[in-house]
Amino acid sequence: MMSRRATLALPALLSATPALAVTEAPGTWRDATRGRDLPVLVRLPDGSGPAPVVVLSHGLGGTRMGLGYLGRALAGAGFVVVHMQHPGTDDSLWRGGGANAGLAMAAAVADVQRAADRILDTVFVLDQLPRRLGGRADPSRIAIGGHSYGAWLTQTMLGQRVPGGDRGLRLPDPRLGAGIALSPIPPQALPPRLAMDRVAVPMLHVTGTEDRDFTGGNSPSDRRIPYDNISAPGQVLAILGGANHLSFADEIAAGARWAEPTFHARTAALAVLFLRGVWLGDAPSRLLLAQGAPGVLQPADTLETKGLAPD
Repeated sequence: MMSRRATLALPALLSATPALAVTEAPGTWRDATRGRDLPVLVRLPDGSGPAPVVVLSHGLGGTRMGLGYLGRALAGAGFVVVHMQHPGTDDSLWRGGGANAGLAMAAAVADVQRAADRILDTVFVLDQLPRRLGGRADPSRIAIGGHSYGAWLTQTMLGQRVPGGDRGLRLPDPRLGAGIALSPIPPQALPPRLAMDRVAVPMLHVTGTEDRDFTGGNSPSDRRIPYDNISAPGQVLAILGGANHLSFADEIAAGARWAEPTFHARTAALAVLFLRGVWLGDAPSRLLLAQGAPGVLQPADTLETKGLAPD
């Protein structure tokens, strides 16, 4: 079923271009090779020609409905957005409650096959874009983003090395031109510089001063490790004062604290500025980021950039 939704109100500096109307189309894409059904939510901005695409991935225990604020904002700014849901690391881990939900979440994080499934889900979705979206998807302009486990997926698809090697997968995926990592995940069991040395595309890294997770033991200071160890230009790190791990998830079905909206508009505005300015070459957006994103960030927030000097 398709529906139309209003987009998130972004800060005033982005409102000079009115937000486009957006059509939402949930569905299930079947990967016959793996016998795996992948729930998706596609957000299409009004228009008829090809548009840049952003593929989004939820965190552990999430769904295709997560990161809704980000998907709506990006679609309203003219991007085709595809939200993926990953069976095995989605809400099936906790629905029904019970004392074993926490154990199920911890076991899922440690399961190498489920991590590989996420990578293969993304490869499948990228393969399907021309057929599923036809002329609306520009295959030369595809970005990826995600929160927490979805940030790990983003970093991995863009080239972050993982212990044990790539296991026959083509990484980094050459179809991807940019990434957005919300609550970035530091590399495990590898020196950070080595782990990140293949990442060659622009990335937006967003975290908070209280961004601790529940299963990986990562601290707020750990979140900047990917940014610090990527040498490619076009890196942006935003640290939002007071934001915690749940601040970026927008998983309303998991409870109100998973969808608290305080930091949503700032995060979405940064994403739109980044994709327009650093990835697509819009000079005013790039300049605003290079100047520290005035009008977007609050006094307790900080922004760092690498290779983003104004032209």
